[in-house]
Order: sequence, then C-alpha cells, then structure tokens
Amino acid sequence: MIEKLDNSNVEVSNQIFTIFQNSYKIEAQLIGSLDFPPLLRSAKDIENSKTLFYGFRENECLAAIIEIDIEDKHLEINSLTVDPNYFRKGIANKLINYVLEEFDFSEAVVETAIVNIPAINLYKKHGFVEFKRWTPSHGIPKLAMSIEYSL
Repeated sequence: MIEKLDNSNVEVSNQIFTIFQNSYKIEAQLIGSLDFPPLLRSAKDIENSKTLFYGFRENECLAAIIEIDIEDKHLEINSLTVDPNYFRKGIANKLINYVLEEFDFSEAVVETAIVNIPAINLYKKHGFVEFKRWTPSHGIPKLAMSIEYSL
C-alpha cells in the first residue's frame, strides 16, 4: 500500500531516515564510495524538508520511500529507497508507477550515479532516457534522466 508520509512528524521522519540509511549504505558500497552525500542527511533535515514523501507499506512496515518535488509540471524524483529487507520485490517499480500516474507533469527528472546500473535500468524500464552526465564536487560521476509526458 502506498501512502503520503507526513515527514514533519518526528516519528515518521525517523522512519524515513532509517530506511534512507539502510538503503544508501548498500548504494554507497555498490558505487564504491566511502563519502556518499545522501548518508549525511539527518532525520531533522528530512523533518524540515518541503519535498513530498510517499511510502510503501508491507504488513504495516514501511518498506520503501519515494521523495519527489513537483513545481510547474516539472516532477523531480529526489530519492527512491527500498529497505534491504524488501529488495527484489518490485516495490521500487510500484512507487515509480504511482508518481508517474498520480501527478500531472510535462517532464520528470531523476539523477543517479553513473555506476548505479540497477537504478539506471529501472528508470529506463519506465521510459526515462539519459540527457546529461557530470561530476559534482563530491566526486561521484552522475547522470540525469528524464521522461516527457502529459496526462
């Protein structure tokens, strides 16, 4: 079940933080980075964020989160994390489908590390195509992908 999460609630922001930490530790290993910026985000940062968080619950447990920002029909997927206990169950697919179906947008954009092949393949499966590559100041080469769409 997918539901909007109230990240301004301390308990909820702590749950989001825990899933982010569990998932991003695995991603940091995958991309070979000891200094992975998403791991530096605190529960307080999440609590104060103005982005939208949607969670997937399985048996009452929060299993995955997608964080988005939508403005002027521009949808940005800021994060998509699945708790490692729920990997390989199609949950990330469900969350991507949800935001692509629920929101009226003309363009959706996502960024990931160039070496994060599972994420790249997941987004390609949903129609995203690469449009940019760069290396930010943290040194992890990234790419951006987008999909154009209108309801």
